[in-house]
Amino acid sequence: MTATKPAALDGIKVLDLSRVLAGPWCTQILADLGADVIKIERPGVGDDTRTWGPPFIKDADGNDTDQASYFTACNRNKRSVTVDMATPDGQALLKQMAAQADIVVENFKTGGLKQYGLDHESLRAANPRLVYCSVTGFGHDGPYAERAGYDLMIQAMTGMMSITGRPDDVPGGGPLRVGVALTDLFTGVYASTAILAALQVRDRTGEGQHIDMALLDVGMAILANQASAFLNTGKAPQRQGNTHPSLAPYQDFPTLDGSMLLAIGNNGQFARFCEAAGHAEWAVDARFASNTLRVKHRGVLIPMMEELTRTRSTADWVALLEDKAVPCGPINDIAQAFDDAQVKSRGLAVTLPRDAGDGIASITGVASPLRLTATPPVLRHAPPALGQHTREVLAEFGIDGARFDALRAAGVV
Repeated sequence: MTATKPAALDGIKVLDLSRVLAGPWCTQILADLGADVIKIERPGVGDDTRTWGPPFIKDADGNDTDQASYFTACNRNKRSVTVDMATPDGQALLKQMAAQADIVVENFKTGGLKQYGLDHESLRAANPRLVYCSVTGFGHDGPYAERAGYDLMIQAMTGMMSITGRPDDVPGGGPLRVGVALTDLFTGVYASTAILAALQVRDRTGEGQHIDMALLDVGMAILANQASAFLNTGKAPQRQGNTHPSLAPYQDFPTLDGSMLLAIGNNGQFARFCEAAGHAEWAVDARFASNTLRVKHRGVLIPMMEELTRTRSTADWVALLEDKAVPCGPINDIAQAFDDAQVKSRGLAVTLPRDAGDGIASITGVASPLRLTATPPVLRHAPPALGQHTREVLAEFGIDGARFDALRAAGVV
């Protein structure tokens, strides 16, 4: 939605020193909610993900540019400013900006910003109201605090890969990563939540605080029911493909023309499925009368169901069960997902114009899933070109034309 009235975070200024995914995902959420997010990038280089391609953004003629699509996934609604923080002048600029900011988000290694005077303690001394969020792989204490952290490593270390994929004894078995950088994304979401909580506290006390977000902590947290199962039984869950450890039938099933997904979570849904499918007797079978029994006897139930589901097309099954309140749907690829009628109705693909003089007229991304009735997310800027807003933003912080030109000539900006 474009801006028509004040957004939830209007007036909040964010200095974004993060790059790649977890930090930028956090700051994009804040930007969508109306915060003014100033993305600080290295002159001439920028965020690492600007070059993480293919695929690359197309120009107006349909040719690849040198700008990777990865960057655009988590950097809309931001203004890009290039500053070399390794220089004294660059450090002075960033300190001046932080003194006027509400939030700083960074994802340098533990202690990495202290040498520049951009760590929490240094910036808080000049701005006690500052909410400072650090994103690291392993947190600021413990034996791994100095290590760099990456999503794939965290998925492996936390056990996420041990429960993702098919069992070792079936074709294609073995540990797998989730198809997106799940811990990075969840860390961004948790970080934005923590920042909003810290802003609420600041409104009461007038004081900011430091937020220590670690990919490892988040990776362990999002194991959710699987972690709870281990912690309360002592038994580590194992990979079981698309089946569910605690529910049945809750998995993919073959159909006449492909496959579908059934997500039956209670006895009523199972009974309605059986009735619609012409096998009402299954619902009263002593082996399948409760979810616990269906899980226990899934080795009998699932083959029976698979024989049945192969007799109709996926579309026929979806149509049959749609008005029966039985969760059933296709297993789409991403192209099919964006072509889905509900996805289109919700407006989940959003194209934003871009005027950066680089031949890219517009960029399309996924709409914010946050639907606030009074203060909905606002779309102001397409993902920016490197340094697109440097002069504009620095002018707002009191850097006049002569000083800007001198900084530019010195390679500071």
